[in-house]
Amino acid sequence: MNHLLGAHTSTTGGVGAAVDLASKLGFTAMQIFSKNNTRWHQRPFSEKEIYDFKTKLKNSNIKFVCVHDSYLINLCANNLEFKMKSDNAFLDEIERCHQLGIEYLNFHPGAHCGAGEQEGIKIIAEALNIAHEKTKDYKVSSMLEATAGQGSAVGYRFEHLQEIIDLVEVKERMSVCIDTAHIFAAGYDIRTPEVYEKTMKEFDEIVGFEKLKCFHMNDSKKSLGSRVDRHDHIGKGLIGKEGFSNIMNDKRLEHIPKILETPKGKEHLEDVENIKVLKSLIR
Repeated sequence: MNHLLGAHTSTTGGVGAAVDLASKLGFTAMQIFSKNNTRWHQRPFSEKEIYDFKTKLKNSNIKFVCVHDSYLINLCANNLEFKMKSDNAFLDEIERCHQLGIEYLNFHPGAHCGAGEQEGIKIIAEALNIAHEKTKDYKVSSMLEATAGQGSAVGYRFEHLQEIIDLVEVKERMSVCIDTAHIFAAGYDIRTPEVYEKTMKEFDEIVGFEKLKCFHMNDSKKSLGSRVDRHDHIGKGLIGKEGFSNIMNDKRLEHIPKILETPKGKEHLEDVENIKVLKSLIR
């Protein structure tokens, strides 16, 4: 089985430097931040930065890249100033993806902050419709990430993801990312072949595999249904190796890029080790 594997990769030194690092580590997929993820504003890319990134990517073995949006963004924030900042920042993220030629913008749906899940879902979809209308000629897909359901986060049920998609006007601009640690913390078990198949069947029936464009491969420090988002190294957490073996040997999902978001140092050596573990699970 020929999987696209990689990790969230540092952009220290610029977005082009992320391609260099991912190539050096042997990744065939990667995720990056397009700007400082703890700031609302960032200077635009220069023409040189865009050219360097695209040229390096074209000459690499990396076949899939997605951007993870800023952690500050909450598309269903109930504070008006925060909501406006979030909407503008999300639009900027789409613009930056477009400039770099990156097709997928991964984002956490948002936290309803007491307004209720259904209201949160409605507001998220409205924000996406506005963002898509303002970027109607762009090919960038808004990729909903399944969440752990911590606090008032929306997106911890597969139904939430589909309800958002149902309310989005341009359906072809929508895709989904499954984070293994998140869905496990949300109560979806994948540890044995039987429960894994049940979870995947549920996802396919509610959302559909055709919308699934990425996996975040993270073990979980917290227990099934805990609703707490804490990532661990592959096989070191409470999901365990068998859970990841189920994914790595599922022929239906062989073509879906698989990206690590596990703890790491500056050299990303932990990513290399985790990828080795994932590859060793392929039968």
